[in-house]
Amino acid sequence: MTAAPSDARPALAGRARMSPRRRAQASRRVQYAILVLIVVAVAVTADWGRVGSAFFNPESIRAIASRLPQAALNTITYTGAAFSVGLALGLVLALMKLSTVRVYRVLATGYIEFFRGIPALLVVFAFGYGIPAALEVRFESVILPIALALGMVSAAYIAETIRAGIQAVPKGQVEAARSLGMSARSTLTHVVVPQALRIVLPPLTNEAVLLTKDTSLVFALGLTPATYELTRLGRGALSEADGGMTSILAVGVMYLLITIPLSSLTRWLERTTGYKGHV
Repeated sequence: MTAAPSDARPALAGRARMSPRRRAQASRRVQYAILVLIVVAVAVTADWGRVGSAFFNPESIRAIASRLPQAALNTITYTGAAFSVGLALGLVLALMKLSTVRVYRVLATGYIEFFRGIPALLVVFAFGYGIPAALEVRFESVILPIALALGMVSAAYIAETIRAGIQAVPKGQVEAARSLGMSARSTLTHVVVPQALRIVLPPLTNEAVLLTKDTSLVFALGLTPATYELTRLGRGALSEADGGMTSILAVGVMYLLITIPLSSLTRWLERTTGYKGHV
């Protein structure tokens, strides 16, 4: 038997092998260095005077400030109305999809797939212009078509959330209720649905956040200044002489003041209900 070359082991031992931890640290240092270079490049090349006049124009803020509270209130009102329609209709659709009657399941599935597959803006146009013209009806309040349009779209997503929540209720709860002599309807009303709603509270709150942002789609309707929501107000201010991007920034801040508390509520519900991930 021939012996291995005496210099083979020292050559392998001398080759430095970086541990995964050290590789991760080196990768982070490189990323930080690149980030610092980007920040420095932006700071050096940007025209800060022009940026300040475009995004932080005091005149633009004063011009729009008095109208922001009403627009924010309108946004919250439209969101609440649409969410009420979506929750009520979504619960009905979820129960239909779980029904033993095949016709109910087919109808619910068709509705959900249809409204999840088309843009919400088309539904807004339909309720704003198509349906009134076709049926010769007139909505006295702008809240009703907005609530119906966005609520019917939201119901398709809420229905799937509630359906998953109902199916997540342990079967032992249902069996225990039935063994106590409760009817199927009473079991569903007093046992299954309350527990399912507790499970789906976090994703429903998240749906309210998404619905708040979807109210921006109603800009396509013929709104009056008194019924403007935030996006319509910002779009109108953008075209004014002193508008600039300051009005858009102000509207974005107002959206954050609405959605951040809702997001915080979602996280709190996740902790208190033990909800993990999306239903």
